[in-house]
Amino acid sequence: MSLPGFSTQAELFSTAALSTSLFPEADRYRLFAKLVYPRLAAARATLERCYSAENGRTAIEPVLLLGVSILQELDGMPDRLAVEMLRYHAGWNFALNRQLGDELFHPTTLVNFRNRLEEHQQSALGFATVLAALEEAGLVSRLSRQRLDSTQMFGRVARMSRLDCVREGLRLALQELEGVVKPEARPLCWVALWERYVESQVDYRASTETLARKLVEAGTDAQQLLGWLQSPAQPQWAQGQQAQLLARVFGEQFELVVGTAVPLSKEKEAVVAEVGPVPEPEPPAGMGAVQPRGKGEMNSARVRNPHDPEATYATKGQGEQRKEHVGYKVQVAESVSEAILASGEPTRNFITGIVTHPAHESDEAGALKMAAEQAAMGWEKPPVQYVDGAYVSAQLLAAAAAEGREIIGPAPGAPDNNGGRFTTEQFQISVEERKAVCPAGKENTQCSRLEESETGKVSFRFEWSTHCAECPLREQCVGPKQKHRTIVVGEYHTALQTRRQEQQTQSFKERMKHRNGIEGTQSELVRGHGLRRARYRGLAKAKLQNYFIGAACNVKRWIRQELWRLQQVTANAAAQTVAVVN
Repeated sequence: MSLPGFSTQAELFSTAALSTSLFPEADRYRLFAKLVYPRLAAARATLERCYSAENGRTAIEPVLLLGVSILQELDGMPDRLAVEMLRYHAGWNFALNRQLGDELFHPTTLVNFRNRLEEHQQSALGFATVLAALEEAGLVSRLSRQRLDSTQMFGRVARMSRLDCVREGLRLALQELEGVVKPEARPLCWVALWERYVESQVDYRASTETLARKLVEAGTDAQQLLGWLQSPAQPQWAQGQQAQLLARVFGEQFELVVGTAVPLSKEKEAVVAEVGPVPEPEPPAGMGAVQPRGKGEMNSARVRNPHDPEATYATKGQGEQRKEHVGYKVQVAESVSEAILASGEPTRNFITGIVTHPAHESDEAGALKMAAEQAAMGWEKPPVQYVDGAYVSAQLLAAAAAEGREIIGPAPGAPDNNGGRFTTEQFQISVEERKAVCPAGKENTQCSRLEESETGKVSFRFEWSTHCAECPLREQCVGPKQKHRTIVVGEYHTALQTRRQEQQTQSFKERMKHRNGIEGTQSELVRGHGLRRARYRGLAKAKLQNYFIGAACNVKRWIRQELWRLQQVTANAAAQTVAVVN
């Protein structure tokens, strides 16, 4: 699509001509037009790369669509209502340099615009543009302190049982094949599979044993259909999206017991009894009976719902605080200002990064993705980063120290897997010197360096071979089946030990208070902007949604900061006037 002519100059009888009466200096739409819109207009050169100058009809102005997408998140408007706001709302038109009565567009244009941003890897454009504007205004620094935390995001799918997932995968695959495979080319089992998985549903009042049998039956049917698809006669059909997804679901949910005969289906038995053996492509080598995998054998990244394979399962918390969801995880980084705010002054902190990734991934992996995203936007790693215990590890603390940075967060406690006896926290260990002192004050007699051949992970084993026999603390330290005490720690244990001691001090607890503000930011994003639930299916679209949410949150805070500044200017001017009169 080619682009129309573009100008930031308002026309004579536009809403700008009425700006003095309709939109005073402190109006938020005026502030949007003053602060945000010029930066969005400057991003047009990047938006132009998403369009073809020689193909299709003239496109809707992308700067307008980008501005509408941010205003949507500011005011909580769906696509259809956003277009209606352009029809009737003077504030929206003033903020976007439009006139009331200008030609409108269909709401699906916003859908196509988001798809265009996604296809051209420009999902973060709105967020990055606003963040760069905040930096230009002096409100955010690339070397600012930051705090980081994650929250859960529910996918736009229902939670499914294993049986539902397999059956739905079969249904989608059959419907996909129904449109491309001619009736005469379909396998003998086609009619039975279509009736079983497209036209029928499971009776969930059935017993557990019946449902378990149906899971095995669904796995056998999936194996049969995949075996037919993988034969040399129809390789192109096996490349379909739903056929590949079915193969993935089958591999995640079932295993084959090779050497066991595959039972003949009832429809094949009837055909064989009537007309004799019917030639059909041979199944893949090694095919055997289907057996569902145990829960411990399945990957946490497995498909939970075929309608959104990227929405994975995760849990958070323990006991009554335990929360489960299927969807994504969102990492939010926020700048930290240590300035003391005046009464009523809005926050000076802004969102500096927002990363959406699969729910099953750890927070530590999410922190690495956040660092990569900020680096792609030209930001350096923060000199000080406030986090909770989920982000802290010995290796991370050592790496940050080597880079001259600080990670402020509580270190996880030593695991108590020695029957209540002394843990590594009661030992003074110096990995660098290969020395360790036990609670009885005895130094280790041996230290061995261990390295895993596959991962390259290095650890050290400390032993007290001659000190434990007559030690008065033996029962509190050495297990009943042990001759002497041994401890295995990682190569970065010194950094971990130092943090465990440091976090007990009052000064560290005071510094950790800077992390608390991220909880309020998460609540603002969830309650004010709908971050908790994905509006679209797929990780890419969830990322796009959250980038616009982050941009809108920053714009809102920027407008409040500017409004506060104007109020202070007015108050100071009034105070000076009173002083002169007196």
